[in-house]
Amino acid sequence: MILQAACHCRSVRFEVALTDGLKTARRCDCSFCRMRGAVAVSAELDGVRILSGEGSLAEYQFNTKTAKHYFCLTCGIYTHHQRRSNPRQFGVNVACIEGVSPFDLPEVLVNDGVHHPSDAGASAKPRLAGVLRYEASRDYAQSLFSR
Repeated sequence: MILQAACHCRSVRFEVALTDGLKTARRCDCSFCRMRGAVAVSAELDGVRILSGEGSLAEYQFNTKTAKHYFCLTCGIYTHHQRRSNPRQFGVNVACIEGVSPFDLPEVLVNDGVHHPSDAGASAKPRLAGVLRYEASRDYAQSLFSR
């Protein structure tokens, strides 16, 4: 299934084919992801197609320069990144996907990016740092249904 996605200002629009729907949703606790705070889902490299605004995308790399993080130059929203843990995949900001919100996910796994498996050798496995949980307040949930 091809999903539509865009940054906040809609300067960057893209299509994405996720590898396993929202089941791959996760966060990371590395220094960059901690500050970015986004929930990412997985897509193969050929599963993301920029429809418009490619010139509005900027790339950011740090440390090993393996991962490539993309964001909109106009609104600053992170749209996707080529993963360090699997450079054959993109992580896509779930909040950019039309009709999806990170608050739709009651639990999101958080990977241990502080101790990235790529730093520990080829046989190292990703470690779970924790689970991020979201539960809407009763008042908020009721307000959604009274609209």
